[in-house]
Amino acid sequence: LKAQEVFDLGIADAIFDSANFLEDSLKWADKVLTGQIVVKRPNEPGKIERMVKWDAAIGIARKMLESRIGTVPKSPYRALDLLKAAKSNDREAGFALEDDALAELIAGDQFQASIYAFNLVQKRAKRPAGAPDKKVAKKVTKIGVIGAGYMASQFALLFVRRLRVPVVITDLDQAHVDKGVAYIHEEIGKLQEKGRISPDESNRLRALVTGTTNKADFADCDWVIEAVFEELGVKQDVFEQVEQFISDEAVLATNTSSLSVEQIGAKLKHPERLVGFHFFTPVAVMPLIEVVKTPLTDEATLSTAMVTAAALKKNAVITADTPGFVVNRVLAKILGDAMHAVDDGTPFEVVDEAIAPLGLPMPPSVLLDLVGLKVGAHVLDTHHAAFPDRFYRSENLHKLAEYGTLLEKDAKGKVKGLDKGAAKIVSGGKNPWTKEQILRTLEDGLADEIHRMLVDDHVVEAPEDIDLCMILGAGFPFQMGGITPYLDRVGASERTFGDTFHHPPITGVA
Repeated sequence: LKAQEVFDLGIADAIFDSANFLEDSLKWADKVLTGQIVVKRPNEPGKIERMVKWDAAIGIARKMLESRIGTVPKSPYRALDLLKAAKSNDREAGFALEDDALAELIAGDQFQASIYAFNLVQKRAKRPAGAPDKKVAKKVTKIGVIGAGYMASQFALLFVRRLRVPVVITDLDQAHVDKGVAYIHEEIGKLQEKGRISPDESNRLRALVTGTTNKADFADCDWVIEAVFEELGVKQDVFEQVEQFISDEAVLATNTSSLSVEQIGAKLKHPERLVGFHFFTPVAVMPLIEVVKTPLTDEATLSTAMVTAAALKKNAVITADTPGFVVNRVLAKILGDAMHAVDDGTPFEVVDEAIAPLGLPMPPSVLLDLVGLKVGAHVLDTHHAAFPDRFYRSENLHKLAEYGTLLEKDAKGKVKGLDKGAAKIVSGGKNPWTKEQILRTLEDGLADEIHRMLVDDHVVEAPEDIDLCMILGAGFPFQMGGITPYLDRVGASERTFGDTFHHPPITGVA
């Protein structure tokens, strides 16, 4: 809401011009305290209206919370309980209830997990584990983007806006190139319309973006990133072609989400210049970049990637070149176990409800709908190929991908339930799982997989990096602290590898 709208709704008692806001607001507050101004609130409900509408408003708010954040977070619901009690409580009783609620929440698991998550985001994210010296980073003065589709155009927009350097995009034909450049120019125009950049700045940014079908135009680029189809041969070929024109010092970056970065660089003359640079969608919003280091990636390339990520105002976590890196490997484990239960005859609704205690930002069915059924099937196939004994490959998911729809939605995009056609596709299983079986299988599977990621594959340096990736890249909630604190608390870590991820475990004092 804008200031005037807030005032008109009666949420604020006064409104002041921004130029003299501090001085005017202090004068106003002084007059209120001395009785020179009497605040009038004509829209304040009377006693009868308060009694009738209060509970209804609380009920609406509760349903809104349930739809947006689920039922796992405790503090929003305690706050709602306090508001409900405020209908009949006096000030002293209200303060006493607030004290009790605060004491209970501070002593609980979610408070400690939130503090842990806060420290990850505010401290560890700013000092990435394993980051090389910034002094060896190469200077980036021009960006090349291979591809002109939606993802590539988002990259180009982010690079030109944050780095203020020339950006050139390329594609197979001029029509695609023109469409990509037009999209970027349009988005820059939207930033100007919203007042986030000036007209002069808008013109400068537009002038920095160009398009071409000739990869020779990448000759003076210091950084080239690809955003082409997620197929190994395609990515190998475009890098092999581009390397003919760029300098030996230029960095090559791939946005692959699941392919081996080292294999992508198999045709390069200088594979040491290649690094994984995995964004999350939407590119402008999600704060994480997984920077993937292959055994051949040199320090200068890795340092350049980390410095560039920081310049883009993103948080970077260095990962090893293993399937799925961090976020997709964890999500693939969740989706794989969920689809295993579905294939055995468990309704999607039951699976979604069973996994709710993990506090995930969205249930498996909604996650599959968001990432796309074909993408979901591809991710599970990739991980099953790498780890066939631990990652499930779902035939039903491939059938759903061919069908094209999983969820039925209303005109506003709100989920109404499982699509009837999709329900028929997944209805053949004869051994449905119980909710308890689903949750225990998922908890133990995640604990085992994350332990392997840390101990066997050395994907990242510590459990903290796993949690940081899941919070920043997958939207895992703060009150869960990512994923590893939860796995310790429910005993999954002890059950699977006889220890905990954290010493001591991150738990409350109650």
